[in-house]
Amino acid sequence: MRLILLGPPGAGKGTQAQRLVATHGLVQLSTGDMLRAAVNAGTPVGLRAKELMARGELVPDDVVVAIVSDRIDEPDAHKGFILDGFPRTVPQAHALDRMLREKGLKLDAVIELKVDEGILLKRIERRIAETKARGESLRADDDPQVLHRRLLAYRDQTAPLATYYQLQNVLRSVDGMAPIPEVSNAIDRVLKMRAGERAPPARPPAEKAPRQAEKPSKSAKAAASQPAGAKKPGAVAKGRAKTKAPKAPAKTSKTKAKARKTAGRASAARKPPSRKSNRPRRLTKRH
Repeated sequence: MRLILLGPPGAGKGTQAQRLVATHGLVQLSTGDMLRAAVNAGTPVGLRAKELMARGELVPDDVVVAIVSDRIDEPDAHKGFILDGFPRTVPQAHALDRMLREKGLKLDAVIELKVDEGILLKRIERRIAETKARGESLRADDDPQVLHRRLLAYRDQTAPLATYYQLQNVLRSVDGMAPIPEVSNAIDRVLKMRAGERAPPARPPAEKAPRQAEKPSKSAKAAASQPAGAKKPGAVAKGRAKTKAPKAPAKTSKTKAKARKTAGRASAARKPPSRKSNRPRRLTKRH
């Protein structure tokens, strides 16, 4: 899962990112934290960014993109990550898209925390008071005037990202002024909806082809054509085979004689008649 949390400074992006890390096992990639770590380490990039951050200005794109790209390649980010505070401009968003494509990755959702800037100023003042009460040192941006400048920079440079990601159909807005638990529940609902949109549609169960009726055999056809109660042809044949032919009556002596006489007449009738010669007789004189 790869997410971006959008919102002006003080909108609660860091708080929600920490909760998502704990519940989903993701890695929070906060450019602010990475830059502050570079400042504390005294690296050339940190020294360059220190003055810019103190004035509430944005760090150059090439520096931020290089930091994020290297961080995504680390093993703990393979499961997923949350980008907090990056991208800040539309050119950075284009650079992020190119970088993700080169890595074969893409964003799953961009969640925008919508807040009221006037209330944000009151929040920062309250946070400064609480930090001082705990005896902790203030951050460079824990200043109402610095926050005001950062809000102006966000409005001019970062707010257009909402339109950019809306055109890509990955932007989802959440009321960031609600209590923290309600904001968390709203984000969870967004993620569930996005997971459902990405899931492939379930295939309908394959319909079984209608079973072809078996062709009736010849014997079945013959049986169907017989009237009710009629015997089967095979049974009739067997019955005929079992019936014995009646014996011829014994011949008597008179019958035998009569049969011989009849046979003689028949054979005589069958003999061809004798043919007489057609040659004329030769007449001779009598002396």
